[in-house]
Amino acid sequence: MAKNHSPKFLEIVEQARSKIQECEAAELRVMLEDGAPLMVIDVRERHEYEAGHLVGSVHIGKGVLERDIEKHDVSDATRMVLYCGGGFRSAIAARSLQEMGFSNAFSLWGGWRGIQAEGLLTEP
Repeated sequence: MAKNHSPKFLEIVEQARSKIQECEAAELRVMLEDGAPLMVIDVRERHEYEAGHLVGSVHIGKGVLERDIEKHDVSDATRMVLYCGGGFRSAIAARSLQEMGFSNAFSLWGGWRGIQAEGLLTEP
């Protein structure tokens, strides 16, 4: 179900999208299968993650991402794909990581809904 987002939020999202790398679920499937290191980060709220998430993803909520990302074994060049419900929050989060110096962060356009539509492996 499409959400009715506020104009100022959409403006921030579009500004972020113009500066970040994005991928779609089919491209995520390729990344998951190509054998190269990949960290998939679910930036949704804890209750959203617990209701269902991509197998192998790490939960780091958007609200604590900048604080907690370095607690994980990541370098500035670590390939990361961030996802949320549809790609809005993850775009802002990817922009924030980019500003921190993480050069290989992608936002998944379509987010959780795209993961489900692509038939990627999920778990509750």
